[in-house]
Amino acid sequence: MPPLRSVPELVPVTGLPVFTHGLGGSQDLPIPLSLALAGGSAVLAITFILLALAWRTPRFEAEVQGRPVPGSERVVDAPAFQWTLRIVGLAATAYVTWAALAGPDNLANPTFGVVYVLLWVGVVPASLLVGPVYRAFNPLRTLHLLLVKAVGGGDPDVGVVELPRRMGLWPAALGLFAFVWMELVFPENNFLWSLQLWFAVYAAILLIGGAVFGARWFASADPFEAYSTLLSHLSPWGRTADGTLVVRNPLRNLDGTPAVPGLVAVVSVLLGSTAWDSFQDSLAWQRFAVNLPGDPVLVNTTALVTFCLAVAATFSAATLGAKPSWGLARRELPMYFAHSLVPIVAGYVLAHYLSYLVEVGQQTLIRLSDPMVNGSNSLGTADRSVSYWLSNHPTLLACLKVGLIIGVHVLGVIAAHDRALRLLPRGNQLTGQLPLLAVMVTYTLGGLYLLLTV
Repeated sequence: MPPLRSVPELVPVTGLPVFTHGLGGSQDLPIPLSLALAGGSAVLAITFILLALAWRTPRFEAEVQGRPVPGSERVVDAPAFQWTLRIVGLAATAYVTWAALAGPDNLANPTFGVVYVLLWVGVVPASLLVGPVYRAFNPLRTLHLLLVKAVGGGDPDVGVVELPRRMGLWPAALGLFAFVWMELVFPENNFLWSLQLWFAVYAAILLIGGAVFGARWFASADPFEAYSTLLSHLSPWGRTADGTLVVRNPLRNLDGTPAVPGLVAVVSVLLGSTAWDSFQDSLAWQRFAVNLPGDPVLVNTTALVTFCLAVAATFSAATLGAKPSWGLARRELPMYFAHSLVPIVAGYVLAHYLSYLVEVGQQTLIRLSDPMVNGSNSLGTADRSVSYWLSNHPTLLACLKVGLIIGVHVLGVIAAHDRALRLLPRGNQLTGQLPLLAVMVTYTLGGLYLLLTV
């Protein structure tokens, strides 16, 4: 997360701390590094052995599995319910846009917290709990629908040109990289003009693309919708092949993640950028980078790209070595196994930004009541104070973060094992997973190292 600047014109807000990067670090985590690394490796190894012995046939099939909830589908799919969510999304966007355009350019403006905390980090638990939440509230989808109706109706999913299937999630991957670059590399990411410019370009690309390709463009190109939808496949809410809304084991739901072009790129950007956000704060990188010639922006951009490419390269190499058992090209294996990285994406983001989300998230909700920083209390939250209960219990925080890192890798190993049983020939189902297991262990060790030392 960007360390937001201190400015002399900042209006003090009693009891509210200044934004700082990643509240909670290694000093909050009283767990020996060697113990965490050994424990994490052992847990993954034992998990794989148990799966090899007891899990010999595929168990996940999202197209048919799940328990329908009586009445839920009728409510969720009702136009009145969907339009209520759309209107809330538009109203919230308008409120934050007002703060971004008319509010003061200092730390008391809630726009920074809304974007960097509530949107980027808060969408993770929201999507895990209730499903593709950003899609439901997406203001640009609503604006596109209203524009289609204004010019004479028609099917909003149909544009002038059919969206090529090979495009997949590649536009969303590029959008995600553009956002994390602004967040982690751009030196003026904590000035309002940078957010104004980024979101103006974002809105223009999405609305123009919607006019050309139809509403399908948003699922393919909106970085926040793609991010939320991907994580929602690990929620307990899903749809079967016939569209029935069901509740089911999140791992069964995860099996329904569409294997589309660009999926590996999306998870690689999400994992790589989170790892880079941790690593760039390390003393080792600071000492190394200070002696590098050239523009620091170019140096940091190169490092960010390297981290993202490293995830893509190691994961792809680990899956390309296997041979599929049915009419599936070997080059397509990475995207069919990429769903196993979704739990790791969720766990890394929550572990890295947990205290940041809880504490700076509270601060943002407080400041939202006074977007013009003039002493107003329009939402009734301005007189609240931030609770630092989580940071004041470092042992609990340590257990939560380390448990998240290890636990999500266990889920990733289970998801990959079930998919291997479905895609790989019987004689290669276990040996074909070994490279991927090695990569999972490497990710676990790397995540724990960054978590406990930076």
